[in-house]
Amino acid sequence: MEQKVKVMAADQVKIQRPDPDKRSNDYSPRSRIYVRDVKGKLEWFRRGFGFLLLFVFALIPWLQWNGDQAVLLDIANQRFRIFGMTLWPQDLTILAWVSIVAAFALFFVTTLYGRVWCGFMCPQTTWTFIFMWFEKKIEGPRNKRIALDRRPWDFDKLWRKTAKHTSWLLVALLTAMTFVGYFTNVRELFTDFWTFDTGFWATFSVLFFTFCTYGNAGWMREIMCTHMCPYARFQSAMFDKDTVTVSYDPNMGEPRGPRSKRTDYKAKGLGTCIDCYMCVQVCPTGIDIRNGLQYECINCGACVDACNDVMDKMNYPRGLIRFTTERNLEGGRTRKTRFKAVGYFVVMVIMATLLVWDISTRKPLEVDILRDRNQLYSISMEGWVQNVYTLKILNKSQLPQTFTIEAQGFERTQLLGTTEVTIDGGSIATVPVTLAVHPDEVTERVQDIYFVVSSTDGTVTEQHQTSFLYE
Repeated sequence: MEQKVKVMAADQVKIQRPDPDKRSNDYSPRSRIYVRDVKGKLEWFRRGFGFLLLFVFALIPWLQWNGDQAVLLDIANQRFRIFGMTLWPQDLTILAWVSIVAAFALFFVTTLYGRVWCGFMCPQTTWTFIFMWFEKKIEGPRNKRIALDRRPWDFDKLWRKTAKHTSWLLVALLTAMTFVGYFTNVRELFTDFWTFDTGFWATFSVLFFTFCTYGNAGWMREIMCTHMCPYARFQSAMFDKDTVTVSYDPNMGEPRGPRSKRTDYKAKGLGTCIDCYMCVQVCPTGIDIRNGLQYECINCGACVDACNDVMDKMNYPRGLIRFTTERNLEGGRTRKTRFKAVGYFVVMVIMATLLVWDISTRKPLEVDILRDRNQLYSISMEGWVQNVYTLKILNKSQLPQTFTIEAQGFERTQLLGTTEVTIDGGSIATVPVTLAVHPDEVTERVQDIYFVVSSTDGTVTEQHQTSFLYE
């Protein structure tokens, strides 16, 4: 059946024009968010968990393993030392498995509990709250900070602003030095940096990450979460009606409105929300959770603690703002097990299994053989046919190992050169050898031979195939 579009005369079309008084510019410069201090169980848990992660971050570079730095991501020498394991460019599959497992673990947790990573574990959130703590201690609570920024410059404002930014820079500098310490010797870095003896790249890296930390946690703050972080953009694809998020319950709170503590809100037909805006004032991204789920919400729970505190003072039941699900707010029962969550969990387990298998089957020895291409072969004084090879032996373990070199493939052979070599942990040895074969053994122009490299303690053996040439 043909469908016709109804055409109206131009003078009958009602044009919806925006109200200039209500219009907002989405690209206007950032309005300063003055976050109010909040106390509560969620806030203490978030602080404790954040400082635990901060402590682990600061401690790891200083740990020692067999006399060396336990974790050292040495990009210059293309090796990552992680406690008892050294990863080389050939082991990038392990790093890939780790990244995939971490990604699916994040997807799985997000499907169940929303953006708890952002609110409780993200470094941006942790460092932002650290910077805010210094800001509150130096400039005072929210109302004093607002008044301080509005009044003209005087000595009190100058020293407070100077002290705040100095503390931010010191925290940012220590953070940057600790982070760079993952990629270079951290003890030498801290000694050389304060004595102005570091190299160009180390100095540049420390100053660069100092600037980034100072800018991100001090100035940009919620802009990182709302505009720059890609996770904030695609996390909604993992949400469903059974995802636990920070939510406002309109059934309890509406209709909202201010009232005294002695007012019987039920008799006046009011909800429990007194429209105090405390949930907005404590939000680090400056949103009003009462407007529903928004991508800016990082699930930190600050509004939950603030609202519960107000409800306690009003002698109202808690839970107006709480961690719950959309299905629960609609009166249904939250489903813990669902296809999306199970799918993420199954994939995460499979990838974790492959990671464990890759690590468990990894040999702490790698051998590479290069033939001498300048001369295919030579004849010795005794008439034996000689081929020259260069063996590159990589000791992937953390301890020194002694290896023996043997050649297999012919009955009558002589291996000339070094046949036993000691290699430090995480090091490569280049060993030139000459393989001499009796001419009666050489029956073809190209024949396969095998070099066998074995540790003297018999724990590891690597066999590598190559060719023996003779015309």
